[in-house]
Amino acid sequence: VQVVESGGGLVQAGGSLRLSCVASGITFSTKAAGWYRQVPGKQRDLVAHITSGGSPEYVDSVRGRFTISRDNAKNTVYLQMNSLKPEDTAVYYCNIHGNFLETYWGQGTQVTVSS
Repeated sequence: VQVVESGGGLVQAGGSLRLSCVASGITFSTKAAGWYRQVPGKQRDLVAHITSGGSPEYVDSVRGRFTISRDNAKNTVYLQMNSLKPEDTAVYYCNIHGNFLETYWGQGTQVTVSS
């Protein structure tokens, strides 16, 4: 199983980025997915989640600015991030999970928002 994120980078405050996460080696369409972020010295926190059926959920700090979506034909989950703020700076991780203890993580992609 491989989970690979891409799309991170450096952007000015107010700008946008789209993260992508491609999964292989699993039946992607049956799995839920989430985007998490982590800053040094802090725990990894959930940002957005999408069910296998495509229902999204967001934490309050990103609701209205971020959009999570999935394309099952491409085994890919996306995170569109608009109106970025310096406090969005973090390493963003993709998680794919099924039932019970089935969970897969990507290696992370750095997002840096300058003020």
